[in-house]
Amino acid sequence: MTKTPNKVLSRREFIKAGAAAGLGALFPQPGQPAHEARAGVSATAAASAAARPASPAASKTLIEFKLPPIDPVRIGFVGVGGMGSAHVQNFLKIEGVEIKAVCDIVEEKVRRIQQWVVDAGQPEPAGYFRGEWDFLRLCERDDLDLVFTATPWEWHVPVCVAAMKAGKHAATEVPAAVTLEECWELVETAEKTRRHCIMMENCCYDRPEMLCLNLVKKGLLGEIFHAQAGYLHDLREVKFSGHGEALWRPQHSIRRNGNLYPTHGLGPVSQCMDINRGDRFDYLVSMSSKSMGLNLYCAKKFGPDSPQARQRYALGDVNVSLIHTVNGKVITLYHDTSSPRPYSRIHIVQGTQGIFEKYPDRVHIEGRSPAHQWEELTAYYEEFDHPIWRKLEERSKGAGHGGMDFIEDYRLIEALRQGRPLDMDVYDAASWSVVSALSEKSVANRSRPVDFPDFTRGGWKTHRPLHVMEVEA
Repeated sequence: MTKTPNKVLSRREFIKAGAAAGLGALFPQPGQPAHEARAGVSATAAASAAARPASPAASKTLIEFKLPPIDPVRIGFVGVGGMGSAHVQNFLKIEGVEIKAVCDIVEEKVRRIQQWVVDAGQPEPAGYFRGEWDFLRLCERDDLDLVFTATPWEWHVPVCVAAMKAGKHAATEVPAAVTLEECWELVETAEKTRRHCIMMENCCYDRPEMLCLNLVKKGLLGEIFHAQAGYLHDLREVKFSGHGEALWRPQHSIRRNGNLYPTHGLGPVSQCMDINRGDRFDYLVSMSSKSMGLNLYCAKKFGPDSPQARQRYALGDVNVSLIHTVNGKVITLYHDTSSPRPYSRIHIVQGTQGIFEKYPDRVHIEGRSPAHQWEELTAYYEEFDHPIWRKLEERSKGAGHGGMDFIEDYRLIEALRQGRPLDMDVYDAASWSVVSALSEKSVANRSRPVDFPDFTRGGWKTHRPLHVMEVEA
């Protein structure tokens, strides 16, 4: 398919062409940002830009993204499907929030959110639905402080970059970026514009993970040196439902082979290991099993001769990546969205004095637990429940994913209103998200080690605070 530099494929054209051609021509080549692929930029140019020299001057920008308080926080939403709508519902329940604008390629979704906002007692927000790039008009508004995107993955970086360049803070659903170059673009744009760019990793706010983090920071597990994490979620039905994520997520399975969704598992254990705050990811090795699950599922659902069943999927059913940190810690990271299995993220944090596990939930602390026996978490919640959960448990009831979605949204607004640094920053967003691109490279090269870029340019050596541990009464 011939691409012209000034023609951007519509979403429907993208899906239609992908079904016909396996999306090979539509997805970016290794090292090429998704938005550059859409605009016709060569992979060679993108790859050359990915190598960033260390810069002492640039590292100074790492210290803190601490900006004056904003009250109220005026928000523009881009993408209001399932998760976008859930975030809107949360923000409508949080004081100090005004929703000023809504953008989606489906007009009916925009109209629905406008009505929700009006029903909540706020003025009707402006609506944008002229096409995939209409978010650019939203970002240029002068009555917004924050642009929040919950679009398909390949649009996260274009929206966030446009928002920051227009003087707004940016928040994105996970993952923050798909390629290495996109990760650098987020970091450098945030540094240049001095605007927050946060990836909304809700799993960092799940109650067991926050209990674990509290135990770690209080020293009960000793020095942490190993963790296991992952995203093991049977998404076969989601990918082939014919609506929602099925309109774009299968294309990634067709074209890419690696850990496509690393941050749910990686984010919480990274906080336990002080990543970007005294340690950083050094290199990884990654390998994938062969691909079977999606073909078998489609053969049963659509028939063995259906296009879906005959489609070749690059994504191996299970991807396993080993990450080594500069300080000698090791993380085992899993990804599996193609197998019949109950949901699990795996959350195992091993220290010199004990171990914490989730799925199932249990803990063992040497000298406190019975010898060689696990303990349930009940008693530990009573004594060591994270103060954020103590503060927000009642308000979070009924919100998505057991309440953690509300808590992450509340913490974002609270930080902006108080003018304090966010719980997670752009360096976390880039470091956790880049695992996708690096794992793809390792898998494609017989699991050879691949180095992590240092997005902090040496700033990781500074033991910066982890602000999620700072809670006001």
